[in-house]
Amino acid sequence: MVKTDRKLFVEGGGDSESLHTECRKGFRTFLERAGLKGKMPRIVSCGGRRQAVDKFLHSINMGEDAFLLIDSEGKVSEELISTEFLSQEFKEFEGKQGLSDKCHLMVECMEAWFLADTEALGKYFNPGFDQNKLPKHQSIESISKENLYKSLKECTKLTKTKGEYSKGQHSFKILALINPQLVSEASPWAKKFIDSLKGGVAIQTQGR
Repeated sequence: MVKTDRKLFVEGGGDSESLHTECRKGFRTFLERAGLKGKMPRIVSCGGRRQAVDKFLHSINMGEDAFLLIDSEGKVSEELISTEFLSQEFKEFEGKQGLSDKCHLMVECMEAWFLADTEALGKYFNPGFDQNKLPKHQSIESISKENLYKSLKECTKLTKTKGEYSKGQHSFKILALINPQLVSEASPWAKKFIDSLKGGVAIQTQGR
């Protein structure tokens, strides 16, 4: 693997070392399948949003090549510059539009990406997975975080082996399975993120 000084600070992993490991593994697999194998940034699992922001800004202030990926936690226009959105919650981003290509959002949260590849989601949870309980005919970026979690619990509550959806138990394993091409096609913000890591090169994915 080609060594890189780039870092990607991601929200996720909570306070558990095992979950931090799962988080790094999930994002690494997802990004490798998105065409970044051999040129991966070092993935830093940060726990909460505030921790991810603080570590990212410290890295930037140290002159490092760093990227940030966190949940938006709410609706955000595709046209809005990421740092403008972030400055509403984190004053450190005020006036820092130059960092917009380094700051990226999962809208409204990472689980939205799962709805871009319901086939992989169903294969992970079967038997007993009820796809009819998932939101239909909506942009995955228009579904609220609350509805995402509710629908994931509803469609998995009768599964025989995995059990009802749990973020800590399932999220990063699913992330490693979903197709980045489908996510990029369904989520403009995800496409911005992947293209930014690739330096604007068109996304190329490996098969399942």
